[in-house]
Amino acid sequence: MAYLTTRDGTEIYYKDWGSGQPVVLSHGWPLNADMWDYQMNFLAANGFRVIAHDRRGFGRSSQPWTGYDYDTFADDLEQLLSHLDVSNAVLVGFSMGGGEVARYLGRHGSQRIAKAVLVSAVTPLMIRRDDHPEGMDPSIFDGIRAGLLDDRAGFLDAFGPVFTGSDKPGSNVGKPMLEWTQFLALQAGFKGTLDCVKAFSETDFRADLRSIDIPTLVIHGDGDAVVSFEVTGKAAAEQVRGATLKVYPGAPHAVYFTHKDQLNQDLLAFARS
Repeated sequence: MAYLTTRDGTEIYYKDWGSGQPVVLSHGWPLNADMWDYQMNFLAANGFRVIAHDRRGFGRSSQPWTGYDYDTFADDLEQLLSHLDVSNAVLVGFSMGGGEVARYLGRHGSQRIAKAVLVSAVTPLMIRRDDHPEGMDPSIFDGIRAGLLDDRAGFLDAFGPVFTGSDKPGSNVGKPMLEWTQFLALQAGFKGTLDCVKAFSETDFRADLRSIDIPTLVIHGDGDAVVSFEVTGKAAAEQVRGATLKVYPGAPHAVYFTHKDQLNQDLLAFARS
């Protein structure tokens, strides 16, 4: 198993498949790099070097007490890309990982990065506040924390159908996929799972998005019941200069599985363009 030890001693697990131009994938909450298996296999088979890491506190990475903020996540990612000598990469973030993409580019620039993709991402800002009245009700995120503190496994079991859209008619998500999602989520550390609710809901990425100076693709389902398309995907595409927005009609949050073939083709076409 491949690990990088960061400057603060945190071990970051990563997968590095294939060869060619790098595609770097940042996972969502509360999952890990394995959520990208369909994309990693497809892109590596089509001539790309595909890298995905477990964010600190998640999956096979260390579970430190601190560091669950986007500046630290971006710095962890920069150390990983430096360690692997990555350049000319396509940087892709799903959900919480979309924030990592935005903060990385805002904090470290695009010297290593050729293109960016935000998939069902939490950017530019999820929560409602005085200067962002269109945001989501803060009580939603209070409820998530309360559910985790009361019965994490029970909360995640109930969250899975909303996350994957299996609670909607015509869903292609069955029990095995829900169980796999639960399994990935329960590999995460408890502290990181809790702290990241604040990080992904309250971090303001508006300045990061405005700083992006590379081709950017925004992909979002307009049926996303977890990360509102109107608050995030649509707004993010408007804030990144020259961004391309692709809307998946009726799609839920977890498009990496529910729309994996479409997503794979869209990522491949954008990477090759």
